[in-house]
Amino acid sequence: MDPDRGERDSAEFPLGAKINHLIGTLYPDRATRPGYARLAAEIREQTGEPMSSTYLWELATGRKSNLTQGTLATLARFFGVPAEYFLDDDVTTRVNAQLDLALALRNEKVRSIALRAEGLSDDTLSAILAMLAEARKIERLAPLEEGAADEPGAGPVPGSR
Repeated sequence: MDPDRGERDSAEFPLGAKINHLIGTLYPDRATRPGYARLAAEIREQTGEPMSSTYLWELATGRKSNLTQGTLATLARFFGVPAEYFLDDDVTTRVNAQLDLALALRNEKVRSIALRAEGLSDDTLSAILAMLAEARKIERLAPLEEGAADEPGAGPVPGSR
C-alpha cells in the first residue's frame, strides 16, 4: 500500500466534494435543490437514522470530515451508493461515472441518441463520436474523457461518461 496514496486521494476527492456531488446528482436543478435542513429531514425520514442539518452542512463544507460507521452507512443508504464511495477514491470514480451516465440519460434527447446508436457499425459510431466532439467544441463544452465508455459499469452507450 502506498502511504502517499491516501493523501493524494483525500486531496483529489475530499469528503465534502463527494457529498456535494451526490447532492447535485440527486437534485440537478439548483433552483429546486433543498437546503441542508430539508436534506437532513429527508435523510432521517428515509433511513430512520439521526442526521442534523448542521452536521450535514459541516460535512458538505469540509468543516468536519470524521464519519462514524453509522453516519457512513446512513449517507450511503440515502444516496444509494456503497459505503466504500466515501472511503475509496477508486470506488468514487467508478460510481461517479455511473451517476454521470444516469444523469445524462435523464435527458430525453440524449437517451434517444443513445438508443438510436444501437446496432450501428464501429466505423459509424466513431464518425458520430467525432461529430459530437466537434459539436462540444462549437458549444465551448469541455471534452469528455477518452475511453470513458469502456469503464466498468459505464454501459453500452458510446462516448458517454
